[in-house]
Amino acid sequence: MKISEIFYSIQGEGVLAGVPSVFIRTSGCNLRCTWCDTPYTSWKPEGEEMTADAVLAAARGHRATHVVVTGGEPMLLDDVVPLTQQLEAAGMHITIETAGTVFQPVACDLMSISPKLANSTPWEREGGRWAAQHDRLRYQPEVLKQLMTAYQYQLKFVVSAPVDLEEIEKILAATSADRGRVILMPEGTDAGILRERARWLVDLCKHNQFRFGPRLHIDLYGNRRGV
Repeated sequence: MKISEIFYSIQGEGVLAGVPSVFIRTSGCNLRCTWCDTPYTSWKPEGEEMTADAVLAAARGHRATHVVVTGGEPMLLDDVVPLTQQLEAAGMHITIETAGTVFQPVACDLMSISPKLANSTPWEREGGRWAAQHDRLRYQPEVLKQLMTAYQYQLKFVVSAPVDLEEIEKILAATSADRGRVILMPEGTDAGILRERARWLVDLCKHNQFRFGPRLHIDLYGNRRGV
C-alpha cells in the first residue's frame, strides 16, 4: 500500500480532539477538493509502498493506544481491511477518516465520515479538469448509510459559507443521520482565517443544535506535515 506518512501527534478534529494518536496517512484519492489540505495525497500523490506488517510496526513504535487511518482516501486501499484487522489485534482504538464514497468491511471503532459539499468542487483549479469527476463522486448517500449502519460514526462537514447549511440539511434528511453526531468545522488552513469563520459558524451551530469542531492541529502547529 502507498503510505504518505506515519507520525505521532494529537487528534485535532472531532469527538476525540486532543487524544494522542498515531496517524497513518495513505496516499491516493478519488476526489480532488479545491481546498484540500493534504494535496500530497490527492492532487500530487506522494509516498512509499509499505506492507501491512511494516505499517503496523511503525505504528506500534509510538506510545499510543489510538490510531487514525487517514488519507487521501484510505478506503480505496486493497490492504486496508487486513491492516485494520492487525491494528485491532494489537489492541489499538481505530479511527478511519473517509469522505464516505467507498465501503470496505474494515475493523473500526470510530468511522469519521466527512462528506464533501459543493464548496469542494474544483471548478477553476487546474482549469477545472477534475471538476466533473469530483462532483459525480463526492456524495454517495447509499455508501454513507451503509457506513453509518455498520459503525459508530461522526459526520464532519467542512463549511466555507453559511449557505452550506442548506446542503448539509439535505444530506442529513436523505441519510437519516443522527444530528447529535454532526460536527461543523470552518474551512481553512490558516489559524486567523479559521478564527474569523468560527465566529459566525459557532452562531449557526447554536441555532441549529450542531457541534462546533475546532482544528487544534492548525492552532498548535499551523498547516504543516507530520503534526
